[in-house]
Amino acid sequence: MDRRKQIAKDLLAIRAVFFRPDEPFTWASGIKSPVYCDNRLTLTAPEVRDHVENGLAELIRTEYPEAEVLMGTSTAGIAHAAITAHILGMPMGYVRSGAKDHGRKNQIEGRLEPGQKVVVVEDLISTGGSVLEVVDVLREAGADVLGVVSIFTYGMKKGLERLAAANVKNISLTDFDMVAQTAAEENYIRPEDVDRLIAFRNNPSDESWIRS
Repeated sequence: MDRRKQIAKDLLAIRAVFFRPDEPFTWASGIKSPVYCDNRLTLTAPEVRDHVENGLAELIRTEYPEAEVLMGTSTAGIAHAAITAHILGMPMGYVRSGAKDHGRKNQIEGRLEPGQKVVVVEDLISTGGSVLEVVDVLREAGADVLGVVSIFTYGMKKGLERLAAANVKNISLTDFDMVAQTAAEENYIRPEDVDRLIAFRNNPSDESWIRS
């Protein structure tokens, strides 16, 4: 089975990506969303976790063969970076959301030498803001950031534009469109809901996709 399809089926099966177009979730920003994502649930589903971590390892082997260090995003990317680094026999660390206020006051945890080629491991990409903050921290520390691997991406225009502007490549195991299509095929949602989901993806601030 195609990897994008397999991961989509996996995420739906454990409700790590859960669609509810008729009863939208509300994001912290106030935006109404037909989808809820919690890829941390992959960690407690061993078979799915195996698909995810081996998938991330294969992405790194094929897309970033020069990689020397993996760096997880805090906190969701840390476990995935650790497991994937173990599979690949590579060093890993992670980037805090802010510097510690004690000890050595590190923001980057783990050894990172200037010039090392780094791949960032993230669980999901929406608007791209959080992962770009991590990339900025690593670049300021002298790392050569090759790009990002992630489990899931929304493919939102804002996120794609921000990544492109920062010259950051992201490769995801699966994406919003594939998960929506698979959700319809497997009767998690109605086939006619797919267009509504894509309308949300294309413009999250436009709530016209919500049924009155």
